[in-house]
Amino acid sequence: MGQPALKDPARGEALLQVDGVTLQYRTPERQVIATYRVDFDIRPGERLILLGPSGCGKSTLLKAIAGFIKPVEGAIRLNGAPVIRPGPDRMMVFQEFDQLLPWKTVRHNVTYPLRCNGVPADEANRRAEQVIASVNLSAFIDSYPHTLSGGMKQRVAIARAMAMRPQILLMDEPFAALDALTRRKMQEELVALWERVGFTLIFVTHSIEEAVLVGSRVVLLSPHPGQVCAEINVEEFGGPNSSGEDFQHVCRRIHDLLFPPAAGEMQ
Repeated sequence: MGQPALKDPARGEALLQVDGVTLQYRTPERQVIATYRVDFDIRPGERLILLGPSGCGKSTLLKAIAGFIKPVEGAIRLNGAPVIRPGPDRMMVFQEFDQLLPWKTVRHNVTYPLRCNGVPADEANRRAEQVIASVNLSAFIDSYPHTLSGGMKQRVAIARAMAMRPQILLMDEPFAALDALTRRKMQEELVALWERVGFTLIFVTHSIEEAVLVGSRVVLLSPHPGQVCAEINVEEFGGPNSSGEDFQHVCRRIHDLLFPPAAGEMQ
């Protein structure tokens, strides 16, 4: 059984509730339980990290929140209503660089989902210019994806999602394929964007350091099948602006929770 979601009245009402969610998928050989009775809430404006080892079901859980997968047990609720299908209130940014339409410019990649959802052209262009500026790509607004670096493409994908004004931005290891320096820069830029714009984020990673740098709260998932084994409030340790000593302390604490020493091991 996963731990019950922490309830803190001071943090306000939950925007999203994941309540006892068990997820399964089928391989050619067998039925696989990806997560088992997972519980957590997220409040408006939080940066919540789903952290755990490979195979713990964190990406599967994100897809269920997006509405692509139906739980076999439990429920996912957004503003109290069950999540039963994908919708523009939950926009996802994937890991792959090539999630942009290569024949469209940066501007038209951002406006395309807006126009598909009935936003008038003038409003779509206005929103596109705003969000492209917010990710510092105004100079490349009429460029095509093949002229952009991997980090720039990911910024366009973030801008495209933000232009839809979703209630929750979902990010599935979006910086995993970047080199170390670009990845750190993108982590810092994401937090800076959150500070400027304000949005609710659910971010999947298997990197403890990335979780502490990006998140305000971290939900730790156990190895397969994923269950909630702990929650950490990163802001208690200063968040991304924490001192080196505090940063290392919370990273060690998360590591020990994910990988507790075996009985008899030296502490």
